[in-house]
Amino acid sequence: MTVAEGWGRVASVAGLGAVLLAAIAVQAAAIAQSWGSWYWTPGSVCAAVVCVPALLGLRRPLWPAVAGLGAAVAAIVATRVAGPDLPAEPSPAMTLGLAVLTGSALRALAPVPAGAIAAAGPVVIIAGQLAAGPPSAGLPAVTALDGLVWLAGVGAGLTLRTLDARASAAAERVRRAERLELARELHDVVAHHITGMVVQAQGVQVVARRNPEQVTDYLSEMETAGIEALAAMRRVVGLLRDADDAAPASPGPERLGALIERFGRKGPAVRLSLPDGDATWPPEVTSTVYRIVQEALTNVLRHAPRARSVTVTVEQNPQDVTVEVTDDAPAAPARPGHRGGYGLIGMRERVETLGGSLRAGPRPGAGWSVRATLPAPTRKPR
Repeated sequence: MTVAEGWGRVASVAGLGAVLLAAIAVQAAAIAQSWGSWYWTPGSVCAAVVCVPALLGLRRPLWPAVAGLGAAVAAIVATRVAGPDLPAEPSPAMTLGLAVLTGSALRALAPVPAGAIAAAGPVVIIAGQLAAGPPSAGLPAVTALDGLVWLAGVGAGLTLRTLDARASAAAERVRRAERLELARELHDVVAHHITGMVVQAQGVQVVARRNPEQVTDYLSEMETAGIEALAAMRRVVGLLRDADDAAPASPGPERLGALIERFGRKGPAVRLSLPDGDATWPPEVTSTVYRIVQEALTNVLRHAPRARSVTVTVEQNPQDVTVEVTDDAPAAPARPGHRGGYGLIGMRERVETLGGSLRAGPRPGAGWSVRATLPAPTRKPR
């Protein structure tokens, strides 16, 4: 979770708390005016007891919902035992808390517990009306209001559940598309290695006749190429089987310079920093570095039009490769889904499959950063 997301969550909980507190205050004022000065106290306390679990259960609503429903039932029983002078429960403020719990449950829980919690709402409302006695004429206004509030909670929960399901399905489509793309790259990797093995095998036949002492070197190179081809095949097959530790295979070296040159024609100036030396990476790491830079630069064009410069840094460490793309766009209000969209979901799928990590988020002060670390022990080219 980024800092902006954390503050956004805090702000949403604080806003909901303010709404629930306002509902309790309005209810207390209305009861004090119609029933008397102290009658507002029991209903306000009971509503607060239900609203607190509603605030605490936004992410894991099962037990807060059970606690809130239990508190509502206890309030109904307590007010009836105390006598008919107290206002009936559940009150509108309490029902608002129950509606929040119901909406959270419908959004986050499995169908069976979510349906059970949603069905418990009308039961509590009807039980409260029956405990208060038969209405004199028609449906009481408080009961009707409670029913409308509960329906609003159910509608909000179902809407959010549908939106979450669509977002999850879209993200899964992106992941599957990325896996299929990686699987298609297998042909190039294996073809490259096998072609080299065939050429080396043909050369061995000639060398065996002319210079037999060099045959061992050729056979060693063939063995290395075969091992690399088998490793690439295992990684891609593992990926297609949804293995958590599978790593993809992909083609040979990509030209970052050409990519940045094309980007410079459309966007801000880009500074590229590459590691020194002749160390080479596995082809899947090379391709992934290219794809990360490509996705990050595309996001700059789409979502950071006021950026003046972009820095692409690729560093080679003894055991891994780090690539980071940063821009200097002025700080702007967070726009969920814009700077961390489905393209980065696909990149995270690729990076984590390789055993690496990817982080994307705002930089301190201004700008945006995409940083990925990929396991790639340093090796010298043959």
